[in-house]
Amino acid sequence: MSDGSTPTPGGRAGPSAALADPDRLRSLADTRLGARPDEAFDRFARLVADLLDVPVALVSLVDADRQFFPGATGLPQPWARRRETPLSHSFCQHVVDLEAPMVLPDARLYPRVQDNLAVPDLGVVAYAGVPLTDLDGRVLGSLCAIDGKPRAWTAAQLQTLADLAAACTSELRLRIALDGAEQARRQAEEAHERLALLAGLSETLAGSLDVGTALRQLGATMVPLLADWCLVSVVGPDGEVRDVAAVHRDPAQAADMVRFAHLMRTRLGPESVTRAVLRTGEPVLASAATIADVRRGTRGPELPEIAERLGFASHLTVPISDVGRGRVLGTITLVNGPDRRHFDDSDLLTAVEIGRRAGQAIGNSSVYGEQRHVAHVLQDSMLSPLPTSNGLELAARYQPAADRVEVGGDWYDAFHQPDGDLVAAIGDVAGHDIEAAATMGQLRNLVRGNAYGRGDTAGDLMRHLDDTMRGLRITGAATAVLARLRPDGTGGQSLAWCNAGHPAPLVVRVGGAVEPLAAPPEPLLGLTRPVRRTTHHARLAPGDTLLLFTDGLVERRDRAIDVGLAGLADRLHGTDTVPLDRLCELLLASAHHREDDVALLAVRAR
Repeated sequence: MSDGSTPTPGGRAGPSAALADPDRLRSLADTRLGARPDEAFDRFARLVADLLDVPVALVSLVDADRQFFPGATGLPQPWARRRETPLSHSFCQHVVDLEAPMVLPDARLYPRVQDNLAVPDLGVVAYAGVPLTDLDGRVLGSLCAIDGKPRAWTAAQLQTLADLAAACTSELRLRIALDGAEQARRQAEEAHERLALLAGLSETLAGSLDVGTALRQLGATMVPLLADWCLVSVVGPDGEVRDVAAVHRDPAQAADMVRFAHLMRTRLGPESVTRAVLRTGEPVLASAATIADVRRGTRGPELPEIAERLGFASHLTVPISDVGRGRVLGTITLVNGPDRRHFDDSDLLTAVEIGRRAGQAIGNSSVYGEQRHVAHVLQDSMLSPLPTSNGLELAARYQPAADRVEVGGDWYDAFHQPDGDLVAAIGDVAGHDIEAAATMGQLRNLVRGNAYGRGDTAGDLMRHLDDTMRGLRITGAATAVLARLRPDGTGGQSLAWCNAGHPAPLVVRVGGAVEPLAAPPEPLLGLTRPVRRTTHHARLAPGDTLLLFTDGLVERRDRAIDVGLAGLADRLHGTDTVPLDRLCELLLASAHHREDDVALLAVRAR
């Protein structure tokens, strides 16, 4: 037991290496306690105050730059409200440093603490503190008794404090063990989700014959399950980065992600990790990383600045390899911010396998394109005439890509329910061949078969479609929007919709304002595991126009899809009085050099 009398030069205790011990701080974090009341530890503080007859008692945990009190009684304000102090006001830091009890009858007489600000600000004069430890004996803090006047601590009092500290330590260790069990549970769930991701990835990528679509689908599959954000890049024939898909778990970061992806095409330096992986075909893992890593691998200040805003504390990059041809087609980069665990070897192995499967899918995309005429006939047969409606005006268009002979899986449909509701749908089956067109036909018929005569919500209809695809083993990845429109009794239409990984529909309001029907993203169709689907609601006033479209209208190889979506919204502004057929023609004409098929379905309330 120490009396705290050992001085250091200048009469003060120097900074303690124990406070900054990473293992100790990790255990402290694993308690999940902070500067807020915890009933169990408040009870320990009250017991100390009652049994030792002191005005102040604390369960004090000490990190690298402060002490905080999950258990406290008798503290003066503002400390009672704050539940923490800086180390300038901490006696308990010395218990951590000494790894032994510290007992001071009158702190003003002891060089170690006589100048501590806890004496004038908190009124600490007499102090007795006993260590609180983790399972490995590391001292996390102290259970302490405090008096505002000198006090001769008795052996019985100190024994009582030690007994209570032992019980308090047991509670701390239980919290750490519970956190460990929770981490193990999360890791097991994460491992299961990774296996499910890998199991469904081949089907998802195999259905995508367009590189840009595949990149976005791949990014959306990995975030946030594997990382906070990711970059998926593909190189051109010259070996330079050509296409970059960027996805962040926070939709508010979309603009920064678009800019980061754009800059990657021109601002990568010779020491860039991306260039190293493209050159060698070997993966790179940086478990702990800093913005300095980004500065070393890029030219100019902008990429490091954006990376810092996005969150950059750990990263890995793996090749997308076409093993059959011995080529590196691109890279996958996963990044975690400071609030998420660092990547490890298991993450690297998962990413390498994803890169291998992505390379296989992208490499195989070049062999598709047969039976063009049959596919066109099949596709045309699936795009049936639109229904007529007293309360709604409809128009639609389908147009294949301008620069390819393949056809795709884009489709639209609209039909009335027996009760008069209108069901509108649009979708995109990945690919540009007869299989994509055939899958499109199956999905369209499934939508009709599942929806007709049923009053289910749009989310339930989409879930039934998911279940049917799995049950019938309809392969390939697809996106879709299902919508149900119903007169609302006030002259307008109530709109309910569900979106499975598809570009968000747009509404042109009376007056010309454009409003996206934005919602939290949900996975595309065709995954091997059940997916929760959500129904969203809006209203169309008389004169409002709902526009459903496929990504061929807004996607170009040389820009991110978000840029295309913003451009589409600009083109639609002020078109509320344009006839629907004319509007569809204008939209198709404005999509110069389309690289993908386009389907449009416009519905106007009247």
